[in-house]
Amino acid sequence: MWTGCSFSVRHRVVLPLQTLSNLLAALRESDFSIRARGASGDDPLGAVMLEVNVLASTLHDQRLGALEASALLRTVMVEIDVAVFTFDGAQTLRLVNRAGERLLAQPAEQLLGRTAVELDLRTCLDGPSPRIEDVVFPGGSGRYEVRRTTFRQGGRPHQLLVLADVSRPLRDEERQAWQRLIRVIGHEINNSLAPIKSIAGSLESMLSRETVPEDWNQDMKRGLAVIAARSDSLSRFTTAYARLAKLPAPRLVAVPVSALVRRIAGVEPRLPVRISEGPELTVRADPDQLEQLLINLLHNATDAALQTGGGVTIGWKRDGRSFELWIDDEGAGLTNASNLFVPFFTTKPGGSGIGLVLSRQIAEAHGGTLTLENRTDTQGCRAYLRLPI
Repeated sequence: MWTGCSFSVRHRVVLPLQTLSNLLAALRESDFSIRARGASGDDPLGAVMLEVNVLASTLHDQRLGALEASALLRTVMVEIDVAVFTFDGAQTLRLVNRAGERLLAQPAEQLLGRTAVELDLRTCLDGPSPRIEDVVFPGGSGRYEVRRTTFRQGGRPHQLLVLADVSRPLRDEERQAWQRLIRVIGHEINNSLAPIKSIAGSLESMLSRETVPEDWNQDMKRGLAVIAARSDSLSRFTTAYARLAKLPAPRLVAVPVSALVRRIAGVEPRLPVRISEGPELTVRADPDQLEQLLINLLHNATDAALQTGGGVTIGWKRDGRSFELWIDDEGAGLTNASNLFVPFFTTKPGGSGIGLVLSRQIAEAHGGTLTLENRTDTQGCRAYLRLPI
């Protein structure tokens, strides 16, 4: 009888406790697929088994949700057009998305494990957040919104750095604003034609008289000169506005860089343009628009160099996935760099103020950037064009 009782106790107590121990061990190992058979609420031990089964189902659902959320987060990180970087407490890069790889022009395998100083991101980890800053990276340059926050992973502090390129959205808003302004100024231009019409009417009435004044010849010449000068000025003005507002989309073809540079250098007759030879490259671009861009830059560089008796140099190189071309002049340098790309702002007498604006629009239409800055090696300015290969 004692033997039978011991076997019965073992079957009703010891085996369920072993099953419960196995269930808890599986939960500790993150295996939520095991369930206890025969769990019921008829006795306290059965109720415990039932609660453990419910707990395993709950943890299974939570783990599945976490995996789905992680997969969604990874997809968003890969596809989002914002550079995201994660640094640990030693400012070592631990995570980077595809946009960050493009910005630094290197794959993730070469970026992970390097410090912020080595990646030239140290300044982005300091200062206020958020802020907009003009920065230059191997894969692009322009105005970026810098956002930074901290979080903990494994109990250790980390920094999340987000860099969003706001150059083109700002340029689009600026271009739309100028287009609206163009329509308003066009209306004003039409109103300014009224004086021309008035002068023409006065001259016509003077000629229709039976007796004309003795000085009618001088009045006629002065009136016609005013009409001609005003008409030419308004024609140039409206043409400049139209060119700025209606830049066509580029038609991309293969353009040999070396031949293009030599052709552009030969266009400037006022001084010999030095060419710093680069590698043989071919870029896909609109040759007409690209020539117009380079002619504008070369013309400005020549104007600056002639004022000081200096020279002009054109060079190019390949940097990873980018084609870079620069035009150096030995002029006086830039004095008001903040207004360089403001439409119709010019420091040259008789200048239209649209050359640089049009050039930057052409560069951005090709997916590139155009910057101007004073040279650090000597006096003068450098125009820097970067296009993707």
